[in-house]
Amino acid sequence: MKKTCLLLALLLSPQAFCDDLLQWTDTSVTVLYGDDYKLAPSDEQTTATIESAGAWKYGDWFLFHDFIHMDDSYGDSNTNYGEISPRFSASKILGQQVGYGAITDVSLALTYEHGEGDVESMLYGIGLDFKAPYFSYLQLNTYRRDANNNNSSGWQFTPVWRMDFPVGDSNIVFDGFMDWVFASDGDQGYKTNLHFNPQIKYDLGAIIFGAAQKNRLMVGIEYDYWKNKYGVDGVDQNTYSVIVKYHF
Repeated sequence: MKKTCLLLALLLSPQAFCDDLLQWTDTSVTVLYGDDYKLAPSDEQTTATIESAGAWKYGDWFLFHDFIHMDDSYGDSNTNYGEISPRFSASKILGQQVGYGAITDVSLALTYEHGEGDVESMLYGIGLDFKAPYFSYLQLNTYRRDANNNNSSGWQFTPVWRMDFPVGDSNIVFDGFMDWVFASDGDQGYKTNLHFNPQIKYDLGAIIFGAAQKNRLMVGIEYDYWKNKYGVDGVDQNTYSVIVKYHF
């Protein structure tokens, strides 16, 4: 937990980079509430999520950390989970665009997964950036999974995207990710699984506080579909959460 806090503090602070290294950064806090969660002490769940995204001289990064509260029949239960995902851009490192056609960049993609219990994995692979109609960004990442203390080693495909739709003086954002663990090592009961997690958000801050506060206060809905959750055969999660998100 101390390592997590230190990494969050470094990445959430613009002062962690020299001015000539940092290109842009965005930090946000999201509160989500939903029910019908599987493999949890309670099907109702409240989550506070800290996110940081940004770009620097040699690549980009995205990280999040979930602080999860569940009400069960024996009292309150709390847990946490996070991921740190830096990517190193071939175009930025070489000083010229690396890509062809719709592919605008190729990156070394890394992810560190960490949380309570037997949750610690290192992922490494290739990330591709695409220029596609209607997408603000579209990235396809393919990873090799190395699990330190569980049986989830194998291969994973992770698209991430964002689409923006202007509505009057405001905006609707459709973004999210999908984690598809399409191959696992050995026969240890861990099944291939697919986690689809899009969000639809409305820029409420632009209406309440004016154009100067665009992309600050967002409200919306998150859909969470997870086939074979945690690799458990036949456990399928299918739920919605209401969300409030604030960008600093």
